[in-house]
Amino acid sequence: MKNKKLSWLAMFIALSATGASIKLPAVIGSVALDSLPALVAAGLLGGPAGAAVGGIGHLLSAIIAGMPLGPFHFLIAGEMALLVFLFGVLYRNDKRWSAVLLFIIGNSFAAPLPFIMLMGKSFYLAIVPSLLIGSVLNTVFAYAVLPRIARMLGPVLPFSRQA
Repeated sequence: MKNKKLSWLAMFIALSATGASIKLPAVIGSVALDSLPALVAAGLLGGPAGAAVGGIGHLLSAIIAGMPLGPFHFLIAGEMALLVFLFGVLYRNDKRWSAVLLFIIGNSFAAPLPFIMLMGKSFYLAIVPSLLIGSVLNTVFAYAVLPRIARMLGPVLPFSRQA
């Protein structure tokens, strides 16, 4: 059972790397579709698995973009892991709209708050619109495909609750 779940986790990380190459126009180049596989993993495999995919996915996105914020990307990866974990917990407890709203608001407005102190208010105001668009796209796509993937893979994922 552990090997099967680990294999699925590796597949979602690979999908996150693919999504990390699909960049969205932003002030920095690490805004991408890397969260979509993490959100799907959180819905199918649970919060901890989604958190791992989300954190690693952000780091992959940052590496592909050339690490424009340097070591601050580790902070962002931690924030992403936390938000995806919470999404997974809420989604799997049938609080799906709460999960969607939490992820979009958290990733768009709350996660960049530390950068007001680190880089100034202008950076925060510049990055929020791109993060909002990226968060909405990642979350809406995940919300749309999760039930379909769960139905299709339900028998293959015995450790997963139906999404």
